[in-house]
Amino acid sequence: MNDTIRKLEPTAMWNNFADLNAVPRPSKKEERVIAFAKAFGEKLGLPTIVDEVGNVIIKKSATKGMEDRVTVVLQSHLDMVHQKNAATNFDFNTQGIEMFVEGDWVKANGTTLGADNGIGVASIMALLESKDIPHPALEALFTIDEETGMTGALALKGGLLDGSIMLNLDTEDDDELTIGCAGGVDVTATGSYVSETTKNKAAFKISVKGLTGGHSGMDIHRGRGNANKIMNRLLLNLSNDLQIEISSVDGGSLRNAIPRESVAIITVADTNALKKQIQEFEKVVKVEHNTTDPNLVVTIEDAESPAQVFNKDFQYKLLRSIYACPYGIYRMSPDIAGLVQTSNNVARVIVKDGTYQIQCLTRSSVDSEKIDLQHAITSAFELLGAQITVAGSYPGWTPKPSAPIVKLMSDLYKERYNTEAKVSACHAGLECGILGTNYPDMQMISFGPNIKGAHSPDERVQISSVQKYWGFLLETLVRIPTK
Repeated sequence: MNDTIRKLEPTAMWNNFADLNAVPRPSKKEERVIAFAKAFGEKLGLPTIVDEVGNVIIKKSATKGMEDRVTVVLQSHLDMVHQKNAATNFDFNTQGIEMFVEGDWVKANGTTLGADNGIGVASIMALLESKDIPHPALEALFTIDEETGMTGALALKGGLLDGSIMLNLDTEDDDELTIGCAGGVDVTATGSYVSETTKNKAAFKISVKGLTGGHSGMDIHRGRGNANKIMNRLLLNLSNDLQIEISSVDGGSLRNAIPRESVAIITVADTNALKKQIQEFEKVVKVEHNTTDPNLVVTIEDAESPAQVFNKDFQYKLLRSIYACPYGIYRMSPDIAGLVQTSNNVARVIVKDGTYQIQCLTRSSVDSEKIDLQHAITSAFELLGAQITVAGSYPGWTPKPSAPIVKLMSDLYKERYNTEAKVSACHAGLECGILGTNYPDMQMISFGPNIKGAHSPDERVQISSVQKYWGFLLETLVRIPTK
């Protein structure tokens, strides 16, 4: 399947993308892709640096006639989100991504594709190895661990880069020029509880699945269902009406992905009433989410009777704490139309064997509001008696619409496509704000091709859009100003 990808235009970029996607590269486990990037730079004979945490920097001199232009930093992250459909048999730690072409799109076989941010990485690789593309002096910055904490960007030291303009290649709509983004913080509630022996005999496995999911920043405004919140709503209703006992809950996977599935094991005395109420609940939530999550289903099947269930007091408090925890949009921006300013993703809920963990990723372009939402989440789970851990905080990226690179690329877009680019901020966490702390005078802008369904197995990248983006990138490099 991947051979077909290599024949797409621009072939240099797609070949590098195929090579990159053959390397397992989950966040926090980037040793193989770091070695891959390092070997790539060294094979080209270019100065190559791997810093203390694993960020890779490769430098290339300007082509003839462009030595007087300012140096440009090209930046993308090496890691990718690893998610697959439940029915897909795939090992991210040992297998390369299986890709295929469907119409104008490149997709993956039941897994995330890695176009986020692999297309950016592959673009930079193609420029580094090129012999006939005019460009100013380039500094390729490949960061690690962008998807689970941005620790690569946070650890990058000042003084390693000389460029005065940074092109971040991590935006997912080809008509947008991104000049600002949200910051974020992880808020995690953990604790233990005392189990007790079940009083009911009949046990069942309840599943909420088939949701669309997606990126917890870029897609949060789309109103997609959160499997953790839907499951909790169902369990609270059943607990109130049928006095169910819960043995375990396991929902979501990654902090920055909207949860698509959740599973709970419960016991109940009145099995007929249980099945009827779940059928009625499914009808309700399918109507509510018909537009955003047309494949949503709630299923019930027999399960082996568990030895232990939650004690009554813990079950009462847990369900209400999760119910009270905010999900989705907290506040829209009053200054930029259509921009989510602050949000929260209830990303992971796992409760079993006497311990629990609820993980949230909170985002905001206003730091004080991020802290306010953090306190709201903390308050909900402190009432449960949970221990709260706040970690991985990173700053937002303040827009600078008057920066010369913004005008240059806006004018170029209008010239090439006879329409205005959308110059805006986004609700995702780009690395520019973090990198700017050590490089405050560097002009920064982000752009890229159309990538849909990022952070989910529906991820896909548009072939014609990649061609558009590639041409725009090359012409931007030609027009970089003199020093």
